[in-house]
Amino acid sequence: MGFDKLSETKIHVMLLRISVKLITLMILSISPPNIAVSDANKLVINDIFHMDQKYRADMPKQRLKWLISATNLDHNRIYSQSYLDLLPVLKGGKQWHCLAQALYFEARGESVKGQFAVAEVILNRMDSKDFPNSICGVVNQGSSKRHRCQFSYMCDGQYEIVREKQAFELSGKIATIMMRGAPRQLTTGAMFYHSQNVSPRWSRKFRRTTSIGQHYFYKAVDVSSQN
Repeated sequence: MGFDKLSETKIHVMLLRISVKLITLMILSISPPNIAVSDANKLVINDIFHMDQKYRADMPKQRLKWLISATNLDHNRIYSQSYLDLLPVLKGGKQWHCLAQALYFEARGESVKGQFAVAEVILNRMDSKDFPNSICGVVNQGSSKRHRCQFSYMCDGQYEIVREKQAFELSGKIATIMMRGAPRQLTTGAMFYHSQNVSPRWSRKFRRTTSIGQHYFYKAVDVSSQN
């Protein structure tokens, strides 16, 4: 896999800068605890986060995809509430808002993993030829008809208002992480889910891949693999 030397140099410089920030954070973490150090920690963490996002944004997509699979280190940290609490509150564009809103209204009562799992379903649908090719398209599908939508909050006849700021901020962070290429490793390619307190007829047509929190997750049965 070949990449130009300029891109490699930029990547190495960015990695060096991140390493320096990490060392700084380690030094701060062993200092006597006080308010100033706590604030300094947050500033360093924010710097690392933004540098990491720039590092990813500057990298060719092919290279980034390869690195994610080749350096699959500790991605489980994204499922930690304490880790997410350290990340800065970020906002995005229309597609980000559609995903954050879907996670908030569909799964804010779930665990962190439960919200990530719902995000996986939405992004898996977006990548499938059988569904709209954008996040908003997936979330809004069927919303023009009462009780015919794919996500119940979109057509329940109620005006949706975000009343829990912290819960929406968490959903927004998860949306950002997933849209920036986090592994979809919780649901094994699921594109459907439902609450465990209902048993829809359509679920009989699909293969259940897992259960997380109060949801069951499913994927289409591969007919060719059964022959």
